[in-house]
Amino acid sequence: MLDRLQYVKQRFDEISDLIIQPDVIADQKRYVALNKEYKDLKALNEKREEYMNVLGNIDEANEIISDGSDPEMSEMAQLQLEEAKQRLPELEEEIKFMLIPKDAEDAKNVMVEIRAGTGGDEASIFAGDLFRMYTKYCEGRGWRTSVVDMNEGTSGGFKEVIFEVTGEDVYGTLKFEAGVHRVQRVPQTETQGRVHTSAATVMVLPEAEEFDVQIDMNDVRVDFFCSSGPGGQSVNTTKSAVRLTHIPTGLVAQCQDQKSQHKNKDKALGVLRSRLYEQELAKKQEEDAKKRTSQVSSGDRSAKIRTYNYAQGRVTDHRIGMDVFDMDGVMNGKIQKLVDELQLVNNMEKLKEASEIY
Repeated sequence: MLDRLQYVKQRFDEISDLIIQPDVIADQKRYVALNKEYKDLKALNEKREEYMNVLGNIDEANEIISDGSDPEMSEMAQLQLEEAKQRLPELEEEIKFMLIPKDAEDAKNVMVEIRAGTGGDEASIFAGDLFRMYTKYCEGRGWRTSVVDMNEGTSGGFKEVIFEVTGEDVYGTLKFEAGVHRVQRVPQTETQGRVHTSAATVMVLPEAEEFDVQIDMNDVRVDFFCSSGPGGQSVNTTKSAVRLTHIPTGLVAQCQDQKSQHKNKDKALGVLRSRLYEQELAKKQEEDAKKRTSQVSSGDRSAKIRTYNYAQGRVTDHRIGMDVFDMDGVMNGKIQKLVDELQLVNNMEKLKEASEIY
């Protein structure tokens, strides 16, 4: 571990010098990447300094105790030694987790897409419930959310809703929410009290910067149309809504949330860029999934990840076998317990893979 920590210090000192160089500041892509690495290494370097201080305290205390010429100093040294020995293994565990390589995308903002699946109107209502759950969670984290596009259901909720989330480490926090979410409950429209099963699919796309994905606008077809409301009816006569089609891949992105055609085009371009970026990322994750067996990230976007059983008041995450008996809390955005456990399992898997480092 000491060798690894020495490298951390060297790299931190190197980046500290690089990020103030004019040529680096002028290169946006390189500067952003180095600045992120600087922030990560700064926290780790501070932990390294604490670790080295604790090791120094242990050596100092052992010397005083071995000398034995001053009983009072020896007694104080013994207390210092016990305290340092208690802190040392705690620090080692903290450092091991901090040394786990982070995914390059973890710090990015995201586009979240929620689509109603099987279950008709009830699936649309459930998609709306998930949208509310995530926006409440984001609000609690101090993140900003902004709807990019929506297609409302005929009985409430959404057939599809796309929204942007901006904040700190958003993708690293929300990426494990991607997959099929299933709900078991009695729909409001059910007269005989029968439990129905419906589903919605959640996609979490890291928001691509312009330097992540270069789009040739000659490859993009731009269509303008009137924005629509529930059931698809037109809600205005101005063609402010924008649909972009990336001809080489067939990927489509649209936005009708803004009154300005120009703003809708910019937002749709952001969605398209993120989808292209995510397509490349999905290939990489699929390749990674073949190399290792992961509980929380299988690379299968159609996998059922979570069930919301209203009758039992239980939310089950199938990847980690975790049950949370707080349906009201979860649907009001209290999902941190699930998020933390998923991240912990993922980090433990990475730690196991990287064990040769230690």
